[in-house]
Amino acid sequence: MAQALSFGLRWLIRLALLAVLLSLLWVAAYKFLPVPMTWPMARDSFAGRHVSQTWVPITAMTKALPRAVIGAEDAQFCAHAGFDLDAIEAAVSANASGRKLRGGSTISQQTAKNAFLWPGRSYVRKGLEAWFTLLIEQIWGKRRIMEVYLNIAEMGPGIYGVEAASQHYFRKSAADLSTREAARIATILPQPIKRDPTELGRKLRRHARAIEKRVRVVRDEGIDVCLKS
Repeated sequence: MAQALSFGLRWLIRLALLAVLLSLLWVAAYKFLPVPMTWPMARDSFAGRHVSQTWVPITAMTKALPRAVIGAEDAQFCAHAGFDLDAIEAAVSANASGRKLRGGSTISQQTAKNAFLWPGRSYVRKGLEAWFTLLIEQIWGKRRIMEVYLNIAEMGPGIYGVEAASQHYFRKSAADLSTREAARIATILPQPIKRDPTELGRKLRRHARAIEKRVRVVRDEGIDVCLKS
């Protein structure tokens, strides 16, 4: 019995080490290669929906885009190591008190989830998200994280990444978006299926104007310094 347990333990250790090695190789590959497919893209494709995505480097995007998502989604993006502990604590407090459910995910966490994992709230999925977040922070760096995020984030039914969104909603490239248009794209990110940046309601238009102001703050205060080459 003891020998069988020892044999089983050795195989578990080997499998764990293999999983770690494969995850390292996977992350290392995406440091240089475009992400070819994500779980939501595959879901849409299998459902028969046309998937629109065009990969572009961060240098082919207006600087207002990363500034807009930093201002809207993760003001501490350049300062944290993948996790915003203050945001997580606020989310836990809000959820525990019965207020509207909210998350504390950073752009790094969202990128890790979108690039490598499936949607869900299980502890296994969240644990893997934390692991991949640590890996991309160490292997990719902030500039690459932002580049991948802006290329694979869902931005409408079957629409992924800022280039596809820019062409679909504004009939122009991501490099030519105005600050106002970039802010409107950032506005739809929390609910990309329900929101259209060209048809925002009054409340969301106010939110978009607030993000537009934050773009200038991010620029003037150097909050996006980690994205500079």
